[in-house]
Amino acid sequence: MGLLLAVAFFLLWMHRRDQHYVLLAGLSYAAMAAGFLILDFAPVLPFEAQRIPANIGFLVAAVLIVGAAIARYRVPVPWRGMAAICAVAMTTFLWYLFIQPSITHRVLVISIALGLVALQLPIRLRRMPRAHLVDHILFWVGVLSATNFIIRPLLIIGLTGGFSTYAGFQQSIYWTTVQFSQAMISILFALCLMVAAAIDLMAELREQADGDALSGLLNRRGFEGAAGVAVRAAADEDRPAALLIADIDHFKAVNDTHGHATGDAIIAAFGAHIRAAGPADMIAGRIGGEEFALLLPGANIESARTLAEAIRTGMAGACAPCTPDTPPPTVSIGLAASVPGTGLSRLMRDADQALYEAKRAGRNRVRAFTPAPVRIAAAPDTRKSA
Repeated sequence: MGLLLAVAFFLLWMHRRDQHYVLLAGLSYAAMAAGFLILDFAPVLPFEAQRIPANIGFLVAAVLIVGAAIARYRVPVPWRGMAAICAVAMTTFLWYLFIQPSITHRVLVISIALGLVALQLPIRLRRMPRAHLVDHILFWVGVLSATNFIIRPLLIIGLTGGFSTYAGFQQSIYWTTVQFSQAMISILFALCLMVAAAIDLMAELREQADGDALSGLLNRRGFEGAAGVAVRAAADEDRPAALLIADIDHFKAVNDTHGHATGDAIIAAFGAHIRAAGPADMIAGRIGGEEFALLLPGANIESARTLAEAIRTGMAGACAPCTPDTPPPTVSIGLAASVPGTGLSRLMRDADQALYEAKRAGRNRVRAFTPAPVRIAAAPDTRKSA
């Protein structure tokens, strides 16, 4: 089983070389299989020394599978801590193998070490956001694995006593539960990591479909999808939302004068400038050639104006390296804020109208949408009829 899972992860990694945690998982199952192969097929050495590489294989397998699960979330893997646990465990194991022989103590030492390594997974993931069901399952598989390796041997050995010979050990309830629980936990880990790899692949495909590679922002489709959801959520929660539409001034002239390579560099620099200037919950997209849209959930018109001015005034510094021989381009920005019942399409129309006003006023400025005044019809004069 370990060899089959190792091959499956290696094949998956061959097609997804960027997902290093998949390679770690494959190496883990290979190490686990090597440990069992040594126990089952290696010749018996003096003092049962063949169990040294076998248990090293089990410890390495645990470290790699836990490291793979943690690395999937792009958080630091406690390699040094897990290596220290394994070093102490093997030192103690050698003591109970050569100095003070005891099968029971060797079993407990390796089992508890495996449990402490497994415990690193829930410790590292306890504060991580769990967007998918598999994230919750993986967390609890870590808890189950740690409990299995620490509590189960203590409980069974406490109830049934220790082991005097390996023949008795292999016929014991403890070894039967090891085979069952190890198979179950190994399969759960493998399924979780394979599902996680599939989720990561789907997220990458979705990002490619909804993203704009040049600016590093969403494309129009991706922006309208994400912003539409955010506007509806803000309306349901009775919160405001503000929309900015920014247009790089005279961008066609930049392309005609300096070439499309320079124009692309400006788009990329401006996209990076927007990402750096905006808040974490901002939804930003490139919705046209040189036109960008930014949705700010929970923002009013004044906070939107502050961000717009920061983007406008920072444009020169962000794009200056792209046009070293001439002044960098400027940007015009239109703003609109939501009112009850306002949808994304209405917000975009209002912000676009404000952008038009900014350009008509001379470009390189920020304008906010101002609704047309509502005229109230005068009441009829009843004195004449009287």
